[in-house]
Amino acid sequence: MRDLRFGRSGAANPEALVVFLHGYGADGADLLGLADALAPHLPGVGFLAPDAPERCVGGGFGYQWFPIPWIDGSPQAAAEAGLEAAAVDLNGFLDTRLAEAGLGPERMALVGFSQGAMMSLHVTPRRAEAVAGVVAISGRLLRPERLAAEAVSKPPVLLIHGDQDPVVPFEDMGKAGDALVAAGFPTFGHVMQGTGHGIAPDGLGVTLQFLKERLA
Repeated sequence: MRDLRFGRSGAANPEALVVFLHGYGADGADLLGLADALAPHLPGVGFLAPDAPERCVGGGFGYQWFPIPWIDGSPQAAAEAGLEAAAVDLNGFLDTRLAEAGLGPERMALVGFSQGAMMSLHVTPRRAEAVAGVVAISGRLLRPERLAAEAVSKPPVLLIHGDQDPVVPFEDMGKAGDALVAAGFPTFGHVMQGTGHGIAPDGLGVTLQFLKERLA
């Protein structure tokens, strides 16, 4: 297991945790700034944002959770192996942070963007105990055909997507929602009208409401 570097914000001795998972080519700091908007409305919550475990194959300063063949030319086998390795790393990170804070998984929520949303939707259903909730923004559900058989826990999931997303097609939101509902997950959705591959103010507002309800 590889250690994930991370930044933190919010409560020093948190009563709950929100973990941000960034997208391909970014880093933890890219999403940690969202804590500035959320923290005043979530007292007692600590915010964590790890860097993904690998530098992007294509170079640059950003990180990746796993390679993306159509972007970096890597073989599909490398993407599959990278996903499995990153899942181990992320589970270790979540377990360590919960133990440090003395909290159970029901006091932790994940907010993932793009590739970070894919990681959130892949890892949390396969954990032994359900987290408080998952917010998946502008991502997709990997291996949807295996979800029902492999799901161990079924946390509530909020899917958010811009209907003008040129990177991860908007249609992927519906595909993820169908698979999650069919597998028995409490599933909610919000469409950011006129939004591309990003997080619009209305999407952040819906995220806040979801977190307030799940971490109250």
